[in-house]
Amino acid sequence: MATPRILPADQEPRSHTFGVVLAGGLARRMGGGDKPLRLLAGRPMLDHVLERLRPQVAALALSANGDGARFAAWGLPVLADPLPDFPGPLAGILAGMEWVAAQGGQWLVSAPGDSPLLPGDYVASLWAARRAAGGALACAESGGQAHPPCGLWDIALRHDLRAALLAGERKISRWTARHGIAHAAWPATPIDPFFNVNTAADLAAAAAWVK
Repeated sequence: MATPRILPADQEPRSHTFGVVLAGGLARRMGGGDKPLRLLAGRPMLDHVLERLRPQVAALALSANGDGARFAAWGLPVLADPLPDFPGPLAGILAGMEWVAAQGGQWLVSAPGDSPLLPGDYVASLWAARRAAGGALACAESGGQAHPPCGLWDIALRHDLRAALLAGERKISRWTARHGIAHAAWPATPIDPFFNVNTAADLAAAAAWVK
């Protein structure tokens, strides 16, 4: 288990936390294509995710495979999986960790590209939960349900994560359980801030909420 780097309690999380949006999800239940590029209330869903996450982090990148040019309009780094065969969201988190390391940073926060209702206290609450637990990881939960892709990650764990992926690990919660993970809780009513858009009906519900 890595020893977490402890920062002063009064240090503002935004200044030393980098964000990655996991934008590679395919909208199979919505006819295919990049789910974050689906229109939500007249704008790409990715716009809503970035709009909510950007004020909470020092810098942003997208995790996505394939031709990064389809995301050119957003002017952000597009990080391909660092391992072959598309091993899932853990690979996107590893890509984000390695990007943060290259920027000289220490902390990564991740968010799915199909979660357009992220709370304004997302990063601050993850930091508070991690500090209280004294560990290296934290993830969001709402209504008692954990959301493993919505997490805060100490990039000191990137080498362990790479080794786990090479050994065949694909499940976020199983890997985080090896290191211990804190949970930051939000209510799921009247709106779940970690609502995932997976179907056309979900897209319509989210559009009503963002309006």
